[in-house]
Amino acid sequence: MRVSASGLVMAGLLTAVTVTVSACTAAGPPKAAAPASAPAAGRTAAERPAPAGPASPAASPGTPALTAAQAQAALIGESDLGVPWTAADSTATWHDGLLKAATGQADCQRLLEALYTDELLGAPAGPQAVTSLDDGDDAAQLRYQVDAGRSADVDRTLAWLRTLPGTCGRFTAQTTAAGTEAVQVTDAGLQGFGDARQGLRITLTAQPSAAEDPTTLTLDVAVVRVGDDAIVLTAGALGTLPDDTTEQALDIGVQRLAQVREQGRAQA
Repeated sequence: MRVSASGLVMAGLLTAVTVTVSACTAAGPPKAAAPASAPAAGRTAAERPAPAGPASPAASPGTPALTAAQAQAALIGESDLGVPWTAADSTATWHDGLLKAATGQADCQRLLEALYTDELLGAPAGPQAVTSLDDGDDAAQLRYQVDAGRSADVDRTLAWLRTLPGTCGRFTAQTTAAGTEAVQVTDAGLQGFGDARQGLRITLTAQPSAAEDPTTLTLDVAVVRVGDDAIVLTAGALGTLPDDTTEQALDIGVQRLAQVREQGRAQA
């Protein structure tokens, strides 16, 4: 029986959650002893400066910026990934239950905020297109984003992501509904996608009480720069992600973005 990931309810885990998804409510890391609560007002993860990365190439002379229509055309869809992927109609329940969390470690808090608000690259500075897909068989949801002309921001984000397996390899965070969760961050080992890339595999395991079974969210995060543009992908599932989901989506998406760019140059 197929069930949309957004409709899967972790009954014992999320009964205390009041869903408030907002890309503008993330805040700075609380003290380690602070009780679980929604992030307080302050600068979002996107607004905080990323560690300095390698110099980023300037936009190619004579190359027009990606338009909103081109960004939309560069998205992947359910037909690209095949059964059982379908268009998502809402955010996955585990998004609030396990990503809305606080830790006393600054870089790790920034990562949690960026994941929760879907702002790994910050607020869009140009055309952007986003789509989400559900795999009801595996309680999985994939979010795929194309951003135009942000090469400097992308390279800074890539440099920061590369540091996280070292600075946030293992840490604990306090969720608003699921108690304390253990978080592990490892390098995803992405190879050969676009001009520059970085991927992470993140697992978040929460056990609300001794009487309840632990719940594990497996999350793949990938940022790929293609010329002056970027692809941002997050794919999560309760348990284990479907095999090769991230690689398949990126392989198709990078080629599609390059084709859209080539068609734009041919029509210019």
